[in-house]
Amino acid sequence: MCGYNVHAKVSEQEAKQLGTSLTPIGAEKSANKDGSIPAWTGGITQAPAGYSVGDHHPDPFSQDTVKFVITSANYQQYADSLTPGQVALFKAYPESFKMPVYQTRRSASLPQFVYDATVKNATTAQLVSDGEGVENAIIGVPFPIPKNGLEAIWNHILRYRGEGVARWGGQAGPTASGDYTMIGFDERVMFLYSQQDMTSEKIAQDNIISMFKQEVTSPARLKGTALLVHETLDQVKQPRQAWTYNTGQRRVRKAPNIAFDAPGTASDGLRTTDDFDMFNGSPGRYNWKLVGKKELYIPYNNYALHAEGVDYDEILKPGHINPELTRYEKHRVWVVEATLKNGMRHIYKKRVFYIDEDSWQIAVADAYDARDELYRVNMTYAVNYYEVPATWTTLDVYHDLNSRRYLALGLDNNEKMYDFDVELNKRDFTPQALRRQGLR
Repeated sequence: MCGYNVHAKVSEQEAKQLGTSLTPIGAEKSANKDGSIPAWTGGITQAPAGYSVGDHHPDPFSQDTVKFVITSANYQQYADSLTPGQVALFKAYPESFKMPVYQTRRSASLPQFVYDATVKNATTAQLVSDGEGVENAIIGVPFPIPKNGLEAIWNHILRYRGEGVARWGGQAGPTASGDYTMIGFDERVMFLYSQQDMTSEKIAQDNIISMFKQEVTSPARLKGTALLVHETLDQVKQPRQAWTYNTGQRRVRKAPNIAFDAPGTASDGLRTTDDFDMFNGSPGRYNWKLVGKKELYIPYNNYALHAEGVDYDEILKPGHINPELTRYEKHRVWVVEATLKNGMRHIYKKRVFYIDEDSWQIAVADAYDARDELYRVNMTYAVNYYEVPATWTTLDVYHDLNSRRYLALGLDNNEKMYDFDVELNKRDFTPQALRRQGLR
């Protein structure tokens, strides 16, 4: 029997750390030694004055000023707190890439019922199917005190982002000169695992943790193309189910290739399918190692990048997004290394994920090719959606070091804001519904 099948939950005694020395989802509650990372005191628990649901989220830290800026001229001073991928960006774009560093705000927060569920999961959740599945966990983080890399990556996969969402936005992959075409998306997601009335028995029976539907809204040549994904909890029991709708053929087709290193939707080959959300889907092609904790400068509280009305030309610059709109802070991250198993195929031989301890959101992902050379550097620019509340991306950026291009996914400054109160029905996430939608 595989070790992951029997690797168990933490003891009741160990779980008592949650909410005392650890936050309710397993981060270190205390400040670091020099105080540059403060203690966690609950994160954002209420919206700023004047905010209404449906607004783009105003910056609760708008009075903060830049403490210092990391550039190609001084990055070596801070190298211990940077990933190899971030260093590579300073070398690739020495004249323009920089990281404005602000004071650290541990703003991550979640609803109380998610905290309560996490505490229960700590003593019941287990990996199954050689680590390709989880059982006896629901709603909250399954492994708040992780013992291995697989538990840590499942914490990212199953982290709370509300019970469902409708979101609008787009992506662009600028050329080296900065030219780009916007690809518009209309997306719906049901997070079945996270629903407040869900049980671990029900989720195990249905084996579906989320349903995702994406329709391309622009440009005209791609409009109407659609994707439907049912993500499974035990990927051995039943792998991910996916379907596509092609406007030219006017047909829905099963799409088992929507996984692993297949190119992402209209991405110009700048990200893989399992790069979406920094990592998604089956972890089965990799060996996973929990390296430990590290203090890093990562994108955090990027409300300026999220702000309503910012022109996309102001964000999208040659080589990388506009650093003047970004915010970096020092945070503790879990470092998880994924190495391709013998006999498995993927364009990434190794991936290193840097996961924010306060949210289980992957903040940075460095990917290496078959030559063990850095290939791609991916970063998540996150905010706290305080009406949920949950920390999640406002923009994901995928840097390809070979082509010197990048993909910016989630551009929403000139779109309607995400709707976390949208009423969704499982009937809307069937192949038949995908076909009906395409024929409208």
